[in-house]
Amino acid sequence: MKQHWSPARVATGVMLASWAATFWFLLISGRDLLYVSTRTQWVVPTGAIILTGAALGRLLSARTRTPEGLGRKEAWVIGFMMIPVITVMVLPPASLGTYAISRRSSFLQAGVVANPEDLASGELTLVDLASTPTTELGANALAQRAGDDVSFIGIVNRHGDTSADEFILTRFVVTCCIADATVAAVRIVDVTPGKFLDGQWVQVDGTFYPVGTDMIVAADSIKGVPQPHNPYMTP
Repeated sequence: MKQHWSPARVATGVMLASWAATFWFLLISGRDLLYVSTRTQWVVPTGAIILTGAALGRLLSARTRTPEGLGRKEAWVIGFMMIPVITVMVLPPASLGTYAISRRSSFLQAGVVANPEDLASGELTLVDLASTPTTELGANALAQRAGDDVSFIGIVNRHGDTSADEFILTRFVVTCCIADATVAAVRIVDVTPGKFLDGQWVQVDGTFYPVGTDMIVAADSIKGVPQPHNPYMTP
């Protein structure tokens, strides 16, 4: 019996190939960290390999003696699954910014707590400051670091009641992917009014002072920097 192309298999194969191409694109371009954390970065190469194999298998079996038609429901499902592919491939690369800050919960609510013993020495990070004040031991550990020099990179953010000589330095914390992103922030004081814009990436060097649960850095220097290759932090 003569073989014919199966519309359903061809459409599914093309969809799988498109997803495979997207994963390869993210991997080769280095944009994978705009969507996943360093902890789950392995998903991208693994997905690229698996989807490539699945697409080849589906397309190689697309000629059959009993072709399967492509119904309206199946066509809608395939079209819906192509939307993320089109979004990633067409839109310019962008990380979460100030618009998303007010729509994300604080990292304090994520339930991750830094080990107080690890805070006794070493470099303090925004994740440390965002999680540790939730416990008495953590707050005491941070109190011992008062007056320490720190250096943080993040996004300038201001609220309606933020003073002109202050801003909130913010960084998104991603455990798995950007869908679970939370916000880590520290209050920066001694800022030159009007010099830094909301959404701007900056590096702040200064002195750390914990005041209750309010984490404050008295800035010695602030300079604009390019967005880091990995704009998110991993707890």
